[in-house]
Amino acid sequence: MTPTVYGIQSLAGISLDSSTRLTLSDGPLQLGWKHSGMTSDLIAEVMALRYSRSRKDYVQAHHDIGYLSNELIENAVKFRQPGEILIEAGIFDGTFLIRVKNTIDGVTSYRFQQLLHRLQSRDPGELLLEQIETNAISAESGSGLGLLTLLSDYDAKMAWAFEENNDQRIILTTTAAVAMPPSSNL
Repeated sequence: MTPTVYGIQSLAGISLDSSTRLTLSDGPLQLGWKHSGMTSDLIAEVMALRYSRSRKDYVQAHHDIGYLSNELIENAVKFRQPGEILIEAGIFDGTFLIRVKNTIDGVTSYRFQQLLHRLQSRDPGELLLEQIETNAISAESGSGLGLLTLLSDYDAKMAWAFEENNDQRIILTTTAAVAMPPSSNL
């Protein structure tokens, strides 16, 4: 079945064949948020090395890569069905690209697609402010804040592909891109 894609269509199909690949697997440690932080730190350390000649560029690249990676991996861990999470990351033409692939249930898929539909019809900056205000007066969780921050403050370009699986699960593939600082290392 053809995936349903939200966001930037061309980004969803971009090849990351020459990227770094990591797989987070269920096991005795049970995947949790701590694994998100450790994995995103590893990705940021490896990817930001090419910017090490300039302390300012390195710090900026490390921060942006780490934040983007952590948000996507945290969401994959938080909303996934049991199974692996595949992560692909690389820097291509001055842009950091990351793809995170995991399996979610139908209810999660429906809710997330509703949020994405809302995102396509509104400015992410406005939605971010609304969500912050809602969180300030409500005891409900800050769902969507990380995603809205990526789109609004980091100018991340994103795509989400939802593909039905034979066992009532949905394969969610999230691809994101963010511009890196110009580097004297390249």
